[in-house]
Amino acid sequence: MTIVLGYDESQGAVRALRVAIEVASAFGVPLVVVYGAGPPGAMGEEYKTHAAALRQVGQAALTHAVEAADDAGVPTNVEIVDERPAQALLDAAARHEARLIVVGSYGESPMRGALLGSTPHKLLHLSTIPVLCVPAVDRPAV
Repeated sequence: MTIVLGYDESQGAVRALRVAIEVASAFGVPLVVVYGAGPPGAMGEEYKTHAAALRQVGQAALTHAVEAADDAGVPTNVEIVDERPAQALLDAAARHEARLIVVGSYGESPMRGALLGSTPHKLLHLSTIPVLCVPAVDRPAV
């Protein structure tokens, strides 16, 4: 069993990393850090260029996430998956028999997420395992 984390170095992902490390440590399970590198758009020469750039950015992001997990004593695996983020996380969760998927949210409204297809919104509707969405910023309790 594992915890799967979607990570892209955004503000929400950085907070989600901290939470995922805490959860993985509490359960005593490894953390699988996933970067979905599927570029938008159709196939063609631009696709190859975008895919290569996304993989390079993903490798740097995952290196930073692994360093943070190592500092906390949490074992990690990393994956750069040539899928869009939501599908990459669902596939990784299935491969690793994950107990939980952790992602950061970006503070967008539920309507905006539904219309634009945010990764957390997609995961909440498609995942068969629990999804933990970590807000990008602390908000005061209402």
